Amino acid sequence: MPEIESSPTVPLSLRTLQIGDDWIGDQEGGLARYYYELIRHLPGTGTSAKGLVVGTEKAALATGGQTVAFSDVDSPMLKRLRLGRKAAIREIDGKRIDLVVSHFALYALPIADRLRSFPNVTHFHGPWAAESVMERSTGLRSRLKATLEKTVYRRADRLIVLSKSFESELVKNYGVVEERIRVVPGGVDSERFNLAGSRADARRSLNWPLDRPIVLSVRRQVRRMGLESLIDAATRIVKVHPTVLILLGGSGPITGELAARIQELGLTDSVRQLGRVPDSDLPTAYRAADMTVVPSTGLEGFGLITLESLAAGTPVFVTPVGGLADAVTPFAPQCVFAGTGSEVIASTLCEALGGAIPMPTEAECRRHAEKYSWGVIAAKVRSIYDEALARGR
Repeated sequence: MPEIESSPTVPLSLRTLQIGDDWIGDQEGGLARYYYELIRHLPGTGTSAKGLVVGTEKAALATGGQTVAFSDVDSPMLKRLRLGRKAAIREIDGKRIDLVVSHFALYALPIADRLRSFPNVTHFHGPWAAESVMERSTGLRSRLKATLEKTVYRRADRLIVLSKSFESELVKNYGVVEERIRVVPGGVDSERFNLAGSRADARRSLNWPLDRPIVLSVRRQVRRMGLESLIDAATRIVKVHPTVLILLGGSGPITGELAARIQELGLTDSVRQLGRVPDSDLPTAYRAADMTVVPSTGLEGFGLITLESLAAGTPVFVTPVGGLADAVTPFAPQCVFAGTGSEVIASTLCEALGGAIPMPTEAECRRHAEKYSWGVIAAKVRSIYDEALARGR
């Protein structure tokens, strides 16, 4: 993971406070990746980013102190909220910022009173309350999360979503006025994922087999990611392609359940768990695979891993959930599953592995990914920050 340069490429004209969740060096996930890449590229648009996250000293070390952890992630929630408010108010009252930007409603809540009168933008990465329901959280806890989300979202001058799907989520379930919402897709660091070596070279460096077709899925292991369906699909896939190897990268609360499922279905030689893939190994892992799969079943705003796989030259198959298909359909509609069930996933992957589905080439994948470079995305985000600043004043 590259360090964030302290000197911008253009003069800074907008000072932002970026309130995040976890730092990418401490936790995996799309939100952490998006936050890291955005604050790394905003200076190129003339935007400074003072970051506040929960975690360790890794954030400060990687950013030269521009992003800091205001609390340890294991501290009691009330303590985290108190420390978060203290850190944010210090920046606001010290007149060090022009705009407050929130990426996670929980840590913006402590300054909800200030958001009524201070220009602010919310990046909506997903419905926290609804995600909790899918992970079998209690009804009371989910309702409380929804209430605090609404408190933050309804105070925002502008809200940025990754897809039209999430725009609808904000309007229908949170009562946000559509005129305040802007759609900006996720981005990718194309140069980082465009490795020079061959697929065989990548496999050798990871000690992966050279003589087996490899399907990769890198996901946080929670229920809505659809990994159970991919494992179930493997029982059919191996009957047609007995040498296939399906690798599951990532960890999470259902990791143990997935391991048990693999064991019970007799798939231990065909489906293997990699655990958390180090950030430094991600480009190599994508490059080493013949294809990647994103089998989500719900609440998927965009899926940054689709772009990362494409930037590495590796085709990606996605379910038609949320905004997942947005980055794939324009150039490879055949790589969008017809549904989320294991039978659909199995039949499509069997055809792809057998050559019945035309796969985009490495060059085509990379060219498409380049359209989503973080420099382009950061510029679009900056234009919306300017809208919010003008509205907030």
